[in-house]
Amino acid sequence: MKINISKSIIENILIQAGPFLEKKDTSQITSHVFINVSNSILTIKATDYEIGYLVNTDNVNVIEDGSTTANGKKLLDIIRILKDGSIHLEVKNDVLFISQSNSNFKLPTFSYEDYPEFPSYEGKNRISIDSYSLIESLKKITPAIDTNNPKFELNGALIDIKPDRINFASTDTRRLAVVNIPNNTDNELSIILPKKAIVEIQKLFFNDIELYYDETNLIIHSDQYTFFTKLINGKFPEYSRIIPKETANNLLLPKAVMIDSIKQITTISTDVKITFLNETITFESLSDDNNKAKTEIGFSTGFTEAFVIAINSRYLLDFLNSINNSEFTIGLNEGNLPFILSDENFKTVVMPIVI
Repeated sequence: MKINISKSIIENILIQAGPFLEKKDTSQITSHVFINVSNSILTIKATDYEIGYLVNTDNVNVIEDGSTTANGKKLLDIIRILKDGSIHLEVKNDVLFISQSNSNFKLPTFSYEDYPEFPSYEGKNRISIDSYSLIESLKKITPAIDTNNPKFELNGALIDIKPDRINFASTDTRRLAVVNIPNNTDNELSIILPKKAIVEIQKLFFNDIELYYDETNLIIHSDQYTFFTKLINGKFPEYSRIIPKETANNLLLPKAVMIDSIKQITTISTDVKITFLNETITFESLSDDNNKAKTEIGFSTGFTEAFVIAINSRYLLDFLNSINNSEFTIGLNEGNLPFILSDENFKTVVMPIVI
């Protein structure tokens, strides 16, 4: 293998490959990227077995076809310290040489024939969804995905496909985030994607995509990238039962003012007590020490008596930072019961703090 390639192109590819690499054990082949040159196309793959990334580019000057591997992190470190312009990569005697002007480096390689195979999307079942709807839906539910939960299914998000709609759902047991989009299909499917995969999907895909699946993998394919992730085995909670069927009090609140008020309180405490009075909404810190924060806004709520809820401010801020509209709806029943934050097709059900 022998190529010349622009620093900016190879650097960007290796940066994107980083999250897919094994980082703790450099003796593993999954700490390496797979590099192939064939028919004037450069292909680079990275995988830690759980998720995988493949990119193709023809922005390369191919001198000689071939394949190799190289430690992804070390190769990126070398590329980063070189100057802008063309970089020469060449394999000799199972060693990768990287050179530019008077700078020369070499990295050991593993046998490229031992590199893990990527699952093929050929012949797989296909999910019909456009990239914008997928990415926007995943962005909204990502903050509510749990981490390190012993129930593995909660460390991911559900894509629940019904004949008339697709629901995206995640929960960390204190809140539930759900997005629904219209759908028209004869197929029904429920799959759980790990959080790491969801984060990387949002970075890679913006244009037209194709989604394929089997019992163990989800594969996303575009003109430039192919991505796969292992699916999480398990049964996601019956999320529809958690959403209150109706709410006694519904308020349309201003997003920007609410964010500003809550952020003032979080200088003292992440837990916030919100009191809805007839003409005002009051925000107070909940903390065990003597530090206190309090602010209020003028707003006609329609409450004849004080209505109080306490909440982890992060839950409310995560929701507000995920919506585009200037107003949102809060649906309340009683102060110690779950309440609903709503914006068009996006809902977050929050368990309040009992005070």
